[in-house]
Amino acid sequence: MMNIAIIVLPAVLYIAAAVLGLRYYTHMLQLSSYQFQGYFRSLKNAITNHGPIYAALMPYIPKPAKKKFVVTDRVKRLFVTYGLIFALFLIIGGVCAKSSAPGKIVLLILLGIYIVLLSLVVALANLINKPVEKRISNWFIDDAKRILKEHEGLRIIGITGSFGKTSVKYYLTTLLSEKYRVLMTPESFNTPMGIVRTIREHMQPTHEIFVCEMGARHLHDIKEITDIVHPDDGILTSIGYQHLETFHSLENIVSTKYELLDAVEEKAADKGGEHLKFVNGDNEIIRANMKYKDAITYGLSEGNDFRATDIKVTSAGTTFTVTTPDGESGEFNTKLVGRHNVENIMGAIAAAYKMGVPMNKLKMGVRRIQSVPHRLELVKHGAVSILDDAYNSNPNGAKVALETLDLFEGKVKILVTPGMVELGEKEDEYNKAFGEQAAKVCDYIILVGEANTKAIKKGAEEAGFSADKLFVKNSLNEATKLMYELEAGKEKVILLENDLPDNYT
Repeated sequence: MMNIAIIVLPAVLYIAAAVLGLRYYTHMLQLSSYQFQGYFRSLKNAITNHGPIYAALMPYIPKPAKKKFVVTDRVKRLFVTYGLIFALFLIIGGVCAKSSAPGKIVLLILLGIYIVLLSLVVALANLINKPVEKRISNWFIDDAKRILKEHEGLRIIGITGSFGKTSVKYYLTTLLSEKYRVLMTPESFNTPMGIVRTIREHMQPTHEIFVCEMGARHLHDIKEITDIVHPDDGILTSIGYQHLETFHSLENIVSTKYELLDAVEEKAADKGGEHLKFVNGDNEIIRANMKYKDAITYGLSEGNDFRATDIKVTSAGTTFTVTTPDGESGEFNTKLVGRHNVENIMGAIAAAYKMGVPMNKLKMGVRRIQSVPHRLELVKHGAVSILDDAYNSNPNGAKVALETLDLFEGKVKILVTPGMVELGEKEDEYNKAFGEQAAKVCDYIILVGEANTKAIKKGAEEAGFSADKLFVKNSLNEATKLMYELEAGKEKVILLENDLPDNYT
């Protein structure tokens, strides 16, 4: 009995450790969209942020996740492959163990290698499964293409940009719904398979317009999506220095974002008829790279085809006047706060107006527009107002968030942030500038995680920000606790700028 226990107990502990470890690393792979570059970056982040010893223990310590691990069919296939790799180790070790006495030591070494190198086992399994996953993805893509092809009369509007695309998607859907039955890609379903899933699960014969958000992290990501949906119209909300770590250059970002308008141009040449291209005329990089002369511009600046003027912003909302290229104008009201929201609303107004939604219905639609979750969403808790801008961050977005925070006059302004990531070699430069900007606006700054926020702290300190009002906390929970505990003496407004996913923390 004792001999059995000696064998069974270590075996159970070994299997439990392997399952926990594989689950952890598979979650990191899932958060990285099954891309090797993001996956290995998450491993590097774990070592940088927590040190090699704790990083080695992390896979075996279950903890709550911001974005939960989802056991999809793809994950199940990965676990089958993990089992096959483990079986291969056992077979090799078993053969060695039978052939000689030292062979048992070889078996133990192989089992040790498997458990120690679980992160590489996950990467290897992902590589092995790649051809199968490609075939499965292609089947789903072909099915989505079939659905779109059979849906005669459906108008497809693509939206992309370095920032603002999700907001414009929500706003445009609200405005178009005044006249049409509209389907939009939900939440942040802006990858090829997220869009395919939306089409296969939610497209109905009664839908008249499909508003499709298109995200990109790599060169030609947008073309991959346009080759699936073939958009009739396109909206380019912005171009900025986001995801430089994967794009490598601004030129690649510009080229990829314009792939949407390229697809619209190709469809116009192929099918004929009216196919519209909209661009944010206030965006400096777009203005410097105006590829299509027939693109309809929108924004706040003089010279835009659709322009907002007389903007009045308070903490309660925003009013502004819209002028169209036809000379029609009218005053609009929204409960959303800030000039940046007006800019995004203008993109939605321009597209909806050109799609035939009259001005009076647009006014009603703009009044109904709701804040997009986690994108400068204003939430009030008694004497505390929270500007939730937790979803992603980029240099322009962070600057706009601080400008919005600055609108709350007479209140104590608190910034809580883990900083910006995926900015490549310019990451420290942009985070330092963010710290300098924050120093001019904020009464308190709470930084989350020491490794990612050194440049912000340096920027704030060099701008003269008081050291006793700048805090560095290890986790968002600690930061959240402190932001409520700070004795401000007045009403507080707290800006939550960015919330790094689990594979960065």
